[in-house]
This record gives sequence, structure tokens and C-alpha cells, in this order.
Amino acid sequence: MNRPVAAAGNAAPDQPSAPDDLAAVADQAASAGVRVEWAGPGGEPVVTITLDRPDVRNAQTPSMWRALAAVGRVLPAGSRIVVLRAAGPAFSAGLDLRMFGEGVPGEGSLAEVGRLDHAAADFLIEQFQEAFTWWADADVVTIAVVQGAAVGAGFQLALACDLLVCTEQARFAMREPTLGLVPDLGGTYPLVRDVGYRRALELCLTGRWVDAREAQSLGLALQVVPPGEEQAALDRLVGALLAAPDASVRATRRLLRDAGERTVAAQRAAERHEQYELLRGLVAGAG
Repeated sequence: MNRPVAAAGNAAPDQPSAPDDLAAVADQAASAGVRVEWAGPGGEPVVTITLDRPDVRNAQTPSMWRALAAVGRVLPAGSRIVVLRAAGPAFSAGLDLRMFGEGVPGEGSLAEVGRLDHAAADFLIEQFQEAFTWWADADVVTIAVVQGAAVGAGFQLALACDLLVCTEQARFAMREPTLGLVPDLGGTYPLVRDVGYRRALELCLTGRWVDAREAQSLGLALQVVPPGEEQAALDRLVGALLAAPDASVRATRRLLRDAGERTVAAQRAAERHEQYELLRGLVAGAG
């Protein structure tokens, strides 16, 4: 299904988020192991989200997913870039393995999902998916900085972002099928889009590791840099994105993001629409 051509803005509610809302969401996120900075050091329109459970290699839980989804719902108006990072040597080991057994205290276990009826389970998993899907739907450029392992849910979270900056130590694996499950957090669509059906099938069914250089050759990683140089690479990329006019960056992202879902004729129509809106803005600005 083709997405409609979106107007400028992001996936946040129509009304700008109040400072109290942002503070409450940041507090909720921190309690779940996610740090949020709503602006860059100099007040730049850059939101930084950091997975912050390094003691368990940033293993993910439903409370983390609820926190990430909440962040996506309240992005400050005018945000242009969202950066996803991780504390410690690993990006994310994927789902907290305790979820396969008795569960994480206060979180429950996957077995409980299997005991629900289909409609209830579908609704619950859809809620979990929101933590991974808003990255594509928000009208911002999203960047993941990946160091160390990104496994399963960690791989899918990285795939949710537009651009990946990786260190040479980054490596990826989609392990769900080897555990008797499927990747169900929105990762199958971008994986097939980025590497093609055959390679995506091989990666999922074998669960093998993909190192940083292979990830780059497959089109997953934008840049691969030595450990310790990821911040400089990120700063250069963010600086270049912020230097370009905001309206044209958003419009170009919309065009490219949805191109694979449109016919050639529909894509040309989308180009005409976006160009007309930009030209109108230029004329109004010169008037």
C-alpha cells in the first residue's frame, strides 16, 4: 500500500509537547534503561536516545519498548534528527533471555503471550512493534550508531533507522528463527528492502553473524569506522544534514523512503507534489 505524501512535521501529536511531558517521558525511559536527550549540546534539533543497560549488553524488555514508543509519540516539534546509541561495548544482545523462561521481574514472559487468544496477542505484539516502527514514520532522519553485537531485537532496532554508522567491531545476527520464533518487531521489511529476499532468508534462517564490512557491502551500514572514531563520524554526518535546508531534507527523505512502494507514475507524481510545495515556500519566502 502506498503511503500518502506527508506534510512537513514529525510523528508527534498535533500539539507541541510540553516540557512537563518531555520530562515525564524521559523519566519513564530512564527507569526502563533508556536515556533521552531532547536536544544537542548547543540546542541543535537532535534527539539522542541511548540504550542504557550495559550490564546485560542492553538486552531489551517490554518496558524498554514501551519507553521507546513513548519517546516517538512526543518528539519535540522541529526535531530534525534522532540518533540511537547504546552504552557499553554491545549495541544490544536482543530480547532479555529471561523472557524465554520465568520472565523478567515485573515484565512477564513470552509464554504468557502464547496463552492469549489471537486478537489479544496480536494487539500486544503490535504495541511492542511501535517501539520499532515510529522511526520510519516520523518526519526526521534517524541514525543508529552501532558498536559490538546487535542481535535479534537489537538488529531490528538498528534496521529501523535510516542510516547506520558502525565501528569495525559491530556485528549483526537475526537469531529468532533459530529459537523457534520469527522476527516480529518490524525488522523483516527493512531487511528484505536493504539486502533482498534471498540474502534476508539466509541471514534469518542460519542466524549467522554479519560483520561490519559485510554489513557495509550489503548496503546495511553507511559507514564503518575504527573504534573510538564513531563520534567524529556522527558529528560530520549530523553537521552535513543540519546544513541542508530543513524542508528539502524532509521532502527528499519522504520521496526516497516510499519510492519502493509506489509505481513509477506514482513516484513521479510524488516528486511533482513535493517540488511544488518547496517552490511555493521559496516564493513565499522571497515575497
